[in-house]
Amino acid sequence: MVYYCGYLVRDDWLLQRAVELGRPPPVNTSDEIDVVSVSTGDVRIETGVYCYTKVRQVKTAKGTAFWCIAFASNDPGERLPTSAPSEEKYKALKEVLQKKGPPRWYRAY
Repeated sequence: MVYYCGYLVRDDWLLQRAVELGRPPPVNTSDEIDVVSVSTGDVRIETGVYCYTKVRQVKTAKGTAFWCIAFASNDPGERLPTSAPSEEKYKALKEVLQKKGPPRWYRAY
């Protein structure tokens, strides 16, 4: 089972971010993927984490699917660290996403 350590990002947050960047609301699956790509890419660049994070779909313990900006994974094929990042690496993203604690581990979707 693959797990990712990162921050969850809600769909409504991604949509709002895309609208702020001048993207129209999605009307199909291709548009939705574009919203995720543009929104997460923008916030990862803004916060300086783009080079060492990936965006993956995960499930919470309750089974709810979310997008996750991942810093680590237990899957060596992901080419991410296998342990949680230091606060220095995630602090800026944490602030922009308005999260309270460090990144958490979630199961791949």
